[in-house]
Amino acid sequence: MRKFNFVEIEKFLAETSDTSKIYIGCDSTAYKRHGKWMADFYSVIVVHKDCAHGCKIFGQIETEVDFTPNKKKPNLRLMNEVYKVSELYLTLAQLTDKEIEVHLDLNPDKKHASNLVIDQAIGYIKGTCNVVPFVKPEAFAASYAADRLLRVKSIYA
Repeated sequence: MRKFNFVEIEKFLAETSDTSKIYIGCDSTAYKRHGKWMADFYSVIVVHKDCAHGCKIFGQIETEVDFTPNKKKPNLRLMNEVYKVSELYLTLAQLTDKEIEVHLDLNPDKKHASNLVIDQAIGYIKGTCNVVPFVKPEAFAASYAADRLLRVKSIYA
């Protein structure tokens, strides 16, 4: 599947002003293929140019085996999204001094399955990235940008 081109991303970031801001997020979907559960992970880097002149979105799609035992409680898959965002943050932090926001596709409402990992996920991001992540409804990079990548993957891959 498609991977981030960090040379291209670093070049683009160097061409934007210090007022530009970066938002990162990940979304995923699980499905069965040949009798085996798989998950597609859609990671995005949204660069808001000068915080006033539109955005450029970079995307990555990865397919992995989904080992989540209970598909109604996708804890493992959701935490894999968090691990991917953390790794992406740490990579970007080495490329730029621009502000980076971490967006998690998790819902604080207890009626949603993603609520089961919200405290663990926030703690993980705070511990590994030293930033406080945003969750729904403020997590647009994960909830909208990564979700949109999922919907257009056939033309993107």
